[in-house]
Amino acid sequence: MPVRLLTELSAPAIDAALGPDSVLVLPTGAIEQHGPHLPVATDLLIAQAMAERAVERFGDELDLWLLPPLAYTKSNEHAWSSGTFWLSAATLTAVLADLGRSVARTPARRLAFLNGHGGNSALLQVAARDIRLETGLRTFTLHPRLPADQGGTSPADELGMGVHGGFEETALMLHLRPDLVDMTRADRWVPEHLAAYRHVRFGGSVSFGWSSDDFGPAGVIGDARAATAEAGARRAEEAVTYLGEALAEVARFDPTPPSAA
Repeated sequence: MPVRLLTELSAPAIDAALGPDSVLVLPTGAIEQHGPHLPVATDLLIAQAMAERAVERFGDELDLWLLPPLAYTKSNEHAWSSGTFWLSAATLTAVLADLGRSVARTPARRLAFLNGHGGNSALLQVAARDIRLETGLRTFTLHPRLPADQGGTSPADELGMGVHGGFEETALMLHLRPDLVDMTRADRWVPEHLAAYRHVRFGGSVSFGWSSDDFGPAGVIGDARAATAEAGARRAEEAVTYLGEALAEVARFDPTPPSAA
């Protein structure tokens, strides 16, 4: 386990260890269907692993502390499938608000949501702002890799639509937990007709509401066939390197102009 897991400390030790520049890192995952080839804990496992590696590598330098992950989150776009366990938007927002209030009772003044599930992103941004306004904490939302439907990239073969259970997630899981991946059931599930849309598309200027079974009975949007553990290892290292850079900025970020400080 990472050496900077906050829950391994006593309450007095937390007061002694944390300061206003400490950053508490809260991984947010999901428990939801990921097609026939990946486990329902995929987002949780990836978020937790990337958070652990980032805190282990950069924790001493940046004063990062890891919180236990939040497993059950906003996943109702997958609610049609067995194995999806989800919270409503109202419930998740309330949970995040309570956790923010709890963080505010510690000496730390920075809270970073490290999110592994794209369906959480909008709510995390709302919660981050509300927590900031209520508690005064500096709050942040970041991803190990920006999802394709939020402006990130995916392999060209996925036509910019590798948003769920495709190459990236499958490769990462082959690296992290190959025992949970069944590549004999991996396939291509890319809604190619959507590539004809200029604006209304994943990552386009016009977003759209969707359920994962809109695109076919597998509930996957992407192409998992070419995923390998080696590709997953490279992407994991890229993610940890990026997180180190991003968290370094989180640790010193101050929106107040220097002249007004």
